[in-house]
Amino acid sequence: MIPRYTRPEMAGIWSPENKYRIWFEIEAHATDKLAELGVVPPSAAEAVWKAKDVEFDIARIDEIEREVKHDVIAFLTHLAEHVGEEARFVHQGLTSSDVLDTCLAVQLRDSADLLLEGMDRVLAALKERALEHKLTVCIGRSHGIHAEPTTMGLKFARFYAEFARNRERLARARDEIATCAISGAVGTFANVDPAVEAHVAEKMGLSVEPVSTQVIPRDRHANYFATLGLIASAIENIAVEVRHLQRSEVREAQEYFSPGQKGSSAMPHKRNPILTENLTGLARLVRSAVTPAMENVALWHERDISHSSVERGIGPDANVHLDFALHRTAGMIEKLIVHEDRCRENLEAYGGIHNSQRVLLALTQAGASREDAYRLVQRNGMKTWDEGGALVDHLKADPEVSALLPDERIEACFDEAYHLKHVDQIFARVFGA
Repeated sequence: MIPRYTRPEMAGIWSPENKYRIWFEIEAHATDKLAELGVVPPSAAEAVWKAKDVEFDIARIDEIEREVKHDVIAFLTHLAEHVGEEARFVHQGLTSSDVLDTCLAVQLRDSADLLLEGMDRVLAALKERALEHKLTVCIGRSHGIHAEPTTMGLKFARFYAEFARNRERLARARDEIATCAISGAVGTFANVDPAVEAHVAEKMGLSVEPVSTQVIPRDRHANYFATLGLIASAIENIAVEVRHLQRSEVREAQEYFSPGQKGSSAMPHKRNPILTENLTGLARLVRSAVTPAMENVALWHERDISHSSVERGIGPDANVHLDFALHRTAGMIEKLIVHEDRCRENLEAYGGIHNSQRVLLALTQAGASREDAYRLVQRNGMKTWDEGGALVDHLKADPEVSALLPDERIEACFDEAYHLKHVDQIFARVFGA
């Protein structure tokens, strides 16, 4: 985890201290149930819980692991140093993956909770800006070329709807990943009663994995990381839009530029879209976890450890990066500057050619074939592009057009309000009545 892109709340979930605390709770709850079932003496469970306030020595665990080459054994050895003789009853019938996978489920669930908070902040910011700029008219672009008018509010509303879908996806992925497996060496419960699994699941706030092998099935994890990838792509979708709108030639929106901020070490005039460029990069990092998570689904027989090294990396990194990116996205949207004057200037920059479809339709309704109508409008549109002037004037001066449409009918095709008549309906679909 790179401190530059890490919020302490998320870093805490993936810290060694938190990991070992979760491991302890899994082992302690399992020992409780084992004692209740008569498998181990009650004194063993009592002895384990006496270590609940112990601050586990990370360096000591690492020292033991260097010798035994096994992280769970290293932890259990260190735990025994605090529990004493009764530690021989800890981990009865369990295998390492019971602890590792259940712990990972807790960490991913808790990470999802933080991510959902970040998504809520993004959604709130998008909604506020959408309502603020509901009728801020700007030119819509397809292929980067002026198309027809839209509004800045509709841009924000579109991103809001996408984020709302992704929030639902993450909530589902959060519930799906939150499963517990305490089923033993190959998942048959040969040496541990299924009641132990149910007890640990309840205490850890997880559901029971219906069928595990030595591991929780990795399709759950693949779905989780794929969902993170979709959210990252939604962030980049916003970031790319802002980066384009901030270009000097467009300048319809820009990131907030704080007092004392510098844009370039060489060119003092620069105001670069550094936040959204950074978000594009972070999105790439998050998405880089998706393919390895998919490849982790296919493991040998009941388990191998080809997935382990992957998840040690993508588990913290993807969650940490996305958590940071969500809050950076929210802050960027909250402070984004919209230049309404530039929106208007760009809208009017090319002589009203964005109304070409309206004229096309009017000509067909007046009796022209679609092919002839298209030819007439394109001819005058290209003249407007190449020679300047206003499309409405070129159309009025074209005898083939004026033979079909009187001047007032041509002028009616240039009514801006026509393009905005369903904005309220779209907003109602996105935000409710």
